[in-house]
Amino acid sequence: MALPRGGHLASASTLPTGPGTSGDVTRAGTAPVVAKASSSAEPTSTVSATTAMTDSMGEAEEGAPEPTAAPGATLAPVQASAKGTVHPVAIPAEPWASEGRAVRLSIEVEDGLTIDESTFAATVAGILSDSRGWQKADGVRFVPVSPEQVAAGAGVDVRVTLATPALTGKLCGPLNVTKANVSCWWGGRAVLNLYRWIRGATSYGTDLTCYRTYLVNHEVGHGLGHRHSKCPGAGRPAPIMVQQTLSLEGCTAWPWPTQK
Repeated sequence: MALPRGGHLASASTLPTGPGTSGDVTRAGTAPVVAKASSSAEPTSTVSATTAMTDSMGEAEEGAPEPTAAPGATLAPVQASAKGTVHPVAIPAEPWASEGRAVRLSIEVEDGLTIDESTFAATVAGILSDSRGWQKADGVRFVPVSPEQVAAGAGVDVRVTLATPALTGKLCGPLNVTKANVSCWWGGRAVLNLYRWIRGATSYGTDLTCYRTYLVNHEVGHGLGHRHSKCPGAGRPAPIMVQQTLSLEGCTAWPWPTQK
């Protein structure tokens, strides 16, 4: 569990936030939980966020082992900082569930990132709409909110945000994320640290695709109200809420909320 940092958090007033996301967290270790709602397809009439009084939400993974390059290879470069502001990107069409409690979804990218934002959005959307994902495991249906709807003030329950290490440190509030370059859930955002998006983690070896799947599912899992969990037994697939960036605890890596 990440411990609060000292000092005052720099203002993030330039970052776009929709209703139900800014100010949801009232103290370190709390985060909004998606409540049950009707099956209406309208993004503006779906779930509202409430504050979960738990000490396991909004956590970051501390002390994560650093990825290492294979012999004769070098680690991929990571952009340390960009403009420090974010913008929503278009979410591609996917087989989103038609039933279940609605969770309004936005995907964001930090301004100035040297990545293909449409590819990032497609990756995240593909993960969250997969039949092995939260829609099946948690009985939810993600409702994409377009950039135009966000600009018009539409509510958002979960924002998946790709940010440089510098901005990750600000968006994650009092959580210690900078030392180990990890990600977090904080203030309505699943903040994905670009460092881990590019370099992965030792627990997944060279399988960057599976690690990214784990990263999205784990942080969004916090947004759905799930706490960290433990490995249930040596050699078994790790539950998605195990801090797999830090350690598999004897389990085998598994990036999905549903079990094998």
